[in-house]
Amino acid sequence: MARVAAAYVCTECGAKSPAPLGRCPRCGTWGSVVEEAPAAGPTLRGATARAAESVDLLGVDGDAPTRFPSGEPEVDRVLGGGIVSGSAVLLTGEPGIGKSTLLLQLAAAAAARGDDVLYVAGEESPLQVRLRADRLGVGAGLRLTRQTFAPALAAYLAERRPRLAIVDSIQTVTFEEGAVPGSLTQVRDATALLVAAAKEAGTALVLIGHVTKQGTVAGPKVVEHMVDATLTLESAGDMRVLRSAKNRFGPTGEVGVFEMTHGGMLAVPNPSAAFLAERPVGAAGSVVAAVLEGQRPLMLEVQALASKSPYPAPRRVVQGLDQRRVDVVLAVLERRLGLPLEGLDVYVNVAGGLRLTDPGTDLAVAVATYSAVTNRPVGEGTALVGEVGLAGELRSVAQLGRRVQEAARAGFDRVVAPRSSEAVVGVSTLEEALSAVWSEP
Repeated sequence: MARVAAAYVCTECGAKSPAPLGRCPRCGTWGSVVEEAPAAGPTLRGATARAAESVDLLGVDGDAPTRFPSGEPEVDRVLGGGIVSGSAVLLTGEPGIGKSTLLLQLAAAAAARGDDVLYVAGEESPLQVRLRADRLGVGAGLRLTRQTFAPALAAYLAERRPRLAIVDSIQTVTFEEGAVPGSLTQVRDATALLVAAAKEAGTALVLIGHVTKQGTVAGPKVVEHMVDATLTLESAGDMRVLRSAKNRFGPTGEVGVFEMTHGGMLAVPNPSAAFLAERPVGAAGSVVAAVLEGQRPLMLEVQALASKSPYPAPRRVVQGLDQRRVDVVLAVLERRLGLPLEGLDVYVNVAGGLRLTDPGTDLAVAVATYSAVTNRPVGEGTALVGEVGLAGELRSVAQLGRRVQEAARAGFDRVVAPRSSEAVVGVSTLEEALSAVWSEP
């Protein structure tokens, strides 16, 4: 029988290598590349198996997945309407950002409704969890365990069939007796066992996962493929943003906004007002963009600053936006409108620390940069939305009507946007947009 070639995998980012390495070439971590044990099972030579069976797709029947409320409306929004029974959710985020606090609140809300809830405290002692629960004013009816042996937890799920099970964190769970927790095979196999047991029992399983210094999920990438939804908890100034990176039962990219307080994670009912609360009035380079994160319209401040560069190659510093999209917008300003940027350092920032992927922020970046270079403030009550093309044209954006409604709710009565019946001020080119911004209403 031919010997199976060894494979080496980084325990931090999941990168694979055919040979042992001292330093991972993807994430740069030293000593994280370990040998991956080959999967048990028959080889191709001499293997026999029954032929796979198939069914007619239209003949598949069954009930639609049932949901139950999480107890936090912002979490329900991100998950697409609530937690799906029998689903597996992975929650990631930086240490200390509030993952354990948020999930303890969800567990307490389910227990308060009379549901059977299991909280696996793999990283903290029961007393530490109790102290946090006392601070949050929750904990009644919540079952707690320090057991981190995956087969024992799977047996508990099969026997008790709790409504909700939370594992904090999956890196502390082991699949084999005496194994070192956090290793590649332990995390992968333990996740597979718990997910299968939860689906069989109809238990909603929520796993907390560590992240690397690059912000990606620590451990094998296959863990993300095993679960039904992957949520990330990010910091945005004094607030926390819950974002869905993957969701088999709802839209991806949906966001929920929380405020971290001594009493726990509090939902922010009006994120637009919260993000614009400290916006300077009458400052050049400051504009308001009507953006769309997932299915949620938000009003956010985009700032730009231009200064004479002491370097032969001027710098372009971007925070909260795609660097390449900003470079394209600056190139259009310089080439199509003749804005002198060749000797200027340009800094672009989304105030509040939120990270945006919406192409509709292009117009806000362009107007903020033009305002900063010409030192002309944008009038109060004006919001911007639109994608900028290479020819200087403005392209339409998704759900413009909802953006305009959110702008009106936030007190912005002039929305400069691509020409449309829904837009308050419709324009076709970037040059027209600049004229409209500084024209009399």
